[in-house]
Amino acid sequence: MRLKIGFSTCPNDTFIFDALVHHKIDTQGLDFDLILGDVEELNRMAFKGDLDITKISFHAYAYLADKYKILNSGSALGRNNGPLVISKKPYSKNDIPKLKIAIPGRYTTANLLLHIAFPDVKNLKEYLFSDIEQAILDNQVDAGVIIHETRFTYQRRGLQKIVDLGEYWETLTGLPVPLGGIIINRKIPVQVQQQFDRLLRQSIEFAWKNPDEPLEFIRKYAQEIEDDVMYNHIKLYVNDFTLDLGEQGRESILALLKKGAEIGFIPEVRTDIFVEH
Repeated sequence: MRLKIGFSTCPNDTFIFDALVHHKIDTQGLDFDLILGDVEELNRMAFKGDLDITKISFHAYAYLADKYKILNSGSALGRNNGPLVISKKPYSKNDIPKLKIAIPGRYTTANLLLHIAFPDVKNLKEYLFSDIEQAILDNQVDAGVIIHETRFTYQRRGLQKIVDLGEYWETLTGLPVPLGGIIINRKIPVQVQQQFDRLLRQSIEFAWKNPDEPLEFIRKYAQEIEDDVMYNHIKLYVNDFTLDLGEQGRESILALLKKGAEIGFIPEVRTDIFVEH
């Protein structure tokens, strides 16, 4: 069976998918067509139904729950790894609703967390995540919500943190911050959904046991990222929740979707959203 897969060029995704898509593990008759892109680009492709399996922002998943289920493996959750709101000037949290803020995409979880924390924010402008630091430096915006490897670089450019949205979420709920996951089309037979879920877990385990194996694939798409940033990125976003969501991971995703619906920012989402083990 051939499946069309989308995932991001970020080091955490190329790290976890390397063994699977390059058949370094036995894929048990499954073959893949790959689409790599920015997570917001993948979000929009999923809305069109263009992908069998894809990385998705959990914010975007709110609009896709009727068509896709979330795999137990492959997600980006954790503690101390959430989006940051940063600026050039020393603003306070109370200033945020009044600022012009760059966001890394309308359907990113970063945007959802921003609205949960600051429901009154209104003046937002979308940018590619890697362009947000420069937009702040060029005074195109007052502040920006940063994700991915820019969490490791903003201070080098003279920028400062106003608030850590992941820290806000953890204080609010006591749960890890859910950022994005891997989803699979509900039309795909359940046994294939479960098979792919198991294979992705094996791919992650292979990468952990053989950390040099994915490097060529990672560097192919991370040419502008320094090695120390790349390794920090993987260490931060690939963790036990990536291997398996577990009860706490699933609880965290459901809580995010529930709170987003409570503030009226996303629609209410059904609860049968995870691939059965």
